[in-house]
Amino acid sequence: QVQLVESGGGLVQAGGSLRLSCAASGRTFRGYAMGWFRQAPGKEREFVAAINWSGGSTSNADSVKGRFTISRDNAKNTVYLQMNSLNPEDTAVYYCAARPGVLTLLDYDYDCWGQGTQVTVSS
Repeated sequence: QVQLVESGGGLVQAGGSLRLSCAASGRTFRGYAMGWFRQAPGKEREFVAAINWSGGSTSNADSVKGRFTISRDNAKNTVYLQMNSLNPEDTAVYYCAARPGVLTLLDYDYDCWGQGTQVTVSS
């Protein structure tokens, strides 16, 4: 398994931007698909974005298309989530997740999770 540590969360005004990072350690990062999920208070965890092992294939939730971009740097064992045009509905704890093999949108397919980073968007 890999160990994951998220960073980059914080408080931002509506319309602003943040970049989340997820640093991986442990087993070979290159062979893992990576995903970002989020959970708002009182709501279920939801898919945000995912990327395959090479970075050549990505998927985004409809709610973030055109605003969020997932990317990875395998040399740095890091995956990123660039978030632009943030709105209060994006407020949540954001989690990074990893799984060997192909990317999926389903949280139960991922077996490695970070501790989460809080993103708060004020109106």
